[in-house]
Amino acid sequence: MTACLLVVAKAPVAGLAKTRLGRAIGDRWAARLAAAALLDTLDAVLATPDTIPVVALTGRLAAAERSGELADVLASCTVFPQRGNDFAERLGNAHLDTGSMFPGEPVFQVGMDTPQLRPALLTGAVVRLLAEDTDAVLGPAADGGWWGLGLRVPADAEALRAVPMSRSDTGTRTLFALRGRGLRVCRLLTLSDVDTLADALRVASVAPGTRFARAVEDLRPAEAVR
Repeated sequence: MTACLLVVAKAPVAGLAKTRLGRAIGDRWAARLAAAALLDTLDAVLATPDTIPVVALTGRLAAAERSGELADVLASCTVFPQRGNDFAERLGNAHLDTGSMFPGEPVFQVGMDTPQLRPALLTGAVVRLLAEDTDAVLGPAADGGWWGLGLRVPADAEALRAVPMSRSDTGTRTLFALRGRGLRVCRLLTLSDVDTLADALRVASVAPGTRFARAVEDLRPAEAVR
């Protein structure tokens, strides 16, 4: 059985992507790190066997950093626009839309700010999702959110609509919401996503050789000047 690997992404446009990080290092640099992270994430997704790469995208790709590279990589994915009034609604709809395009396929969803993802980690998450005693998998983030969510039945993403996002208790609330639907949830390992400069430095240190790590190295001289 295959599974969809869904990336929920925002075009890395300066001033619109990674705004919290932008306040620390400048909007252009934040967008550059976001572009590198998205490219690394897509590399991992495309290298994961027996999966279907899907991207729910918002924002103007033509205005993004590294837009040409991103367009080339996205050509190997099924790409569709996000829809919804807030992030929780867009997440839920992304799962539902993926399920509509690929009926019967489970969906494992990640964001674009964990460039340390590797195909082996994604494969492990999908294998756990497909286990007979599992309906959902949830990957907690170190900041209290979550980096990955897998659902055997994409329609169960309706649970996300009532969960406040981007909070220190988002992960816990998501777990409770899933269990509230009667789902058997397996927790995955905890990862750090990238919201601050400290996050970026930490993630780059555990993902050497990635585009993201190189972008962080390029940032260091600029930061010394600031």
